[in-house]
Amino acid sequence: MTESGGQSARLLEVFLEMMMAERGAAANTCAAYERDIAQYLKHLRGSGVDVLTADTSDVRSAIDGFAGYAARTQARKLSALRRFHRFLVVEGYRDDDPSSTVDGPRRGRSLPKVLSFEEVERLLAAARAVEGWRGARLVALLEILYATGLRVSELVGLQRGSLSRDGRFAIVRGKGGKERMVPLSEPARNAVEAWLPLRRDLLGEAANKNRWLFPSRSAAGHLTRDRFAKLLQDIAVSAGIDASRVSPHVLRHSFATHLLANGADLRSVQQMLGHADISTTQIYTHVLDERLRALVRDVHPLSGI
Repeated sequence: MTESGGQSARLLEVFLEMMMAERGAAANTCAAYERDIAQYLKHLRGSGVDVLTADTSDVRSAIDGFAGYAARTQARKLSALRRFHRFLVVEGYRDDDPSSTVDGPRRGRSLPKVLSFEEVERLLAAARAVEGWRGARLVALLEILYATGLRVSELVGLQRGSLSRDGRFAIVRGKGGKERMVPLSEPARNAVEAWLPLRRDLLGEAANKNRWLFPSRSAAGHLTRDRFAKLLQDIAVSAGIDASRVSPHVLRHSFATHLLANGADLRSVQQMLGHADISTTQIYTHVLDERLRALVRDVHPLSGI
């Protein structure tokens, strides 16, 4: 090992000791730092550059060498060498940090997971098969969610007074306290009408005083997000769908994607979802593009040629 290489190795060793002793870093974390920084130092040595004199172009060159890795892995490696360079500055080994202005790799935005129309129908059918008030409540929850794309917190926090007198609309208080009006489909209205008498029976004399559409004994006074998510996973199993693929947020994604697939305009979907920025809603158009590509790939008679 060259003198420069030996010095770099010692600096890495001191850095790792600091991370464990002062920062309380876990053994696995330190092992990852050691691998990533050692790879960086090896790249510098191969270029004839010392870590104490490396400049921004040397750091960028090293990052370019990580191009074969996934974006998440590249970002982790850049984070490791940035921390190492900050350590060198703080400890007085260097006066500057050449990694501070280096941009990390762009992480591709993952597409939302969605269910097919048929899978949503299977979920609803399984919910309808549940007897008594529990079944009626679950059907109402699912129909409202699939009809409106509400966030789960908005759904379980619906109040009786949120519904218009004719039941065609609901007033929802979303992020930042902003209110929006969402229309309810006929199946959702029917499900709510079927649930309300059972709700009254359950609550008895307290029915008119209780403001929640889906009351419970929780501290919040209404059905909790976690409880609804568990009910949804249970019904997914009954419907023969992998429970790991089903969540309230997946149904919200499915609502938006299915609306766009049936010709709804992007601005209307944005308003229904309560997105402040339409660019957030546009991700669902990419879901449709991907589904179309998959359809052509898997079904088109010439796709295998």
